[in-house]
Amino acid sequence: MIAVVCGVDTSTQSCKVEFFALDDGRRIAGATAAHPPVAPPRSEQNPHAWWNAFVGAFRAALAQAGDVSVRAISVAGQCHGMVPLDAHGEVIRDAKLWNDTTTDGELRRLTERIGADRLIASTGSLPTAAFTLSKIAWFADHEPENFSRLATILLPHDYLTYRLTGAFATDRSEASGTGYFDPSANRYLLDHLALIDESRDWAAMLPEVLPPDGVAGTTTSAAMTELGIAEPALVSAGGGDQHASALGLGIAEGDAVFAFGTSGVVFSTTPEPVRDARGFVNGVANLTGGFLPLVCTLNGAKVIDTFARLMGANHDELSALALQAGSDGPVLAAFLDGERTPNRPLASGLLADLTTETSREQLARAAYEGVVFGLVAGLSHFERCEVRTDGEVIAIGGAARSAATRQILADALGKPVHLVDAPEAVARGAAVQAAAVLSETPIMELAEHWKPARRVAAEPARVSTERFARYAEVAAIDTLDRSRG
Repeated sequence: MIAVVCGVDTSTQSCKVEFFALDDGRRIAGATAAHPPVAPPRSEQNPHAWWNAFVGAFRAALAQAGDVSVRAISVAGQCHGMVPLDAHGEVIRDAKLWNDTTTDGELRRLTERIGADRLIASTGSLPTAAFTLSKIAWFADHEPENFSRLATILLPHDYLTYRLTGAFATDRSEASGTGYFDPSANRYLLDHLALIDESRDWAAMLPEVLPPDGVAGTTTSAAMTELGIAEPALVSAGGGDQHASALGLGIAEGDAVFAFGTSGVVFSTTPEPVRDARGFVNGVANLTGGFLPLVCTLNGAKVIDTFARLMGANHDELSALALQAGSDGPVLAAFLDGERTPNRPLASGLLADLTTETSREQLARAAYEGVVFGLVAGLSHFERCEVRTDGEVIAIGGAARSAATRQILADALGKPVHLVDAPEAVARGAAVQAAAVLSETPIMELAEHWKPARRVAAEPARVSTERFARYAEVAAIDTLDRSRG
């Protein structure tokens, strides 16, 4: 019988479960189950669907794995979402997700009251509508009867941890994306929540924030029955998705990871807090006791999906078209569902420089550039904040499988782009945490031991500074953003 640890990625789109051998980090098995689809600006999911997907994926992976003993589980997942529970631990309403932008008005009012500078200084970030703080304010304003029943507030990965253990626990990486936690001092900012309702005992409603090597508990008998395991498994603190991804990739200070998933994210790692006075860089915590400066855009791979549909092409065909385009043609500000960075929730996509000579190839390239350039702009904010970017460039996520994504990124940065032998980096990072906690090994030491191989997947072929400059001009146009009325 092989002793394994389980890493979980409960994302917006699906739940991925991966088993790894405890002794050497070999991948043993893995499975995926879909979550209900969402479509911003209103983006909500029933947390029970997350649990059902997790159980289904876990059982499928277990059947695939054969004779194994699951010793530890760690759950990582989508950040920011609000899971409201009543006094009996039951879900009150569907969870509002990170990409639900209907809470922008509440966020702006809270930002005015707290002060942008104070928010950045205390939380490390200038919260957008993605952050949990805005979801709670919306809940109080729009559903007062449901809000009166609120007893516990969890984040998405916390909910699965709760179903596994019965414990209300989170970790500092997830807590640092709420808008009411200070990741430098490792404490909740209850005064931010008091602005929503000063009569509530907010401290009693929030989960315990565990350290990176923290243990939430062990699996309950009910959870074991549902999962189909006979022995209790340790459940570690878990974390946010990109935070776990950094651990699974084994990145070092100076590396820049470009994640092309539902959202687009660029992140690095640093031992010291990062504070961006302009609010573009989120100075959130990582899973090793340090920090994970990141910039997140709302529009990632779904932009490619949209243009593939509009052009009647599959993803391979669209990528091939984009690589055949010359140096001319339109540019796309890919704010299709509003945008998080820059903070423009009411924006929409803007395609500029169309002419009668515009080709299918040029349109395809504009789609990929719209996603890539948005994250390249994010990396420039890292450099402005003196975050090191002199290491390797790594591309991950579904859209990173496209040759067009990788080539456009290499051309935009003038650096080679690497792929990593870790197709499910988030689940892998969660498993690293679980194995480290179970074996009482320092997390960074085990992450280095389990570090996956990297390979160069694209070399810069032609510098695209002029196209990026034109993109920046188009992306700055905000006069067409929808009215707030």
